[in-house]
Amino acid sequence: MENTRRDRFLRLAPRRTQKIIDALEVLGNCANTSNYEYTDDDVKKIFAAIRDAVQHTESKFLADSMKRKKFKL
Repeated sequence: MENTRRDRFLRLAPRRTQKIIDALEVLGNCANTSNYEYTDDDVKKIFAAIRDAVQHTESKFLADSMKRKKFKL
């Protein structure tokens, strides 16, 4: 199999994405109030940080496509 940049992406991206999904499921275990105590503010901070990280990562993907666009009026 040829090891092109696309091949590497197709090999790595699904595994890395699944790791993130799995980590979110593990984080979700902290929602069990029988074992943990947290405030609404704690939850807001956690998910704000996750949203910021997702937006930052998404902007890395979109930056390349935005560079290719020419300005038009």
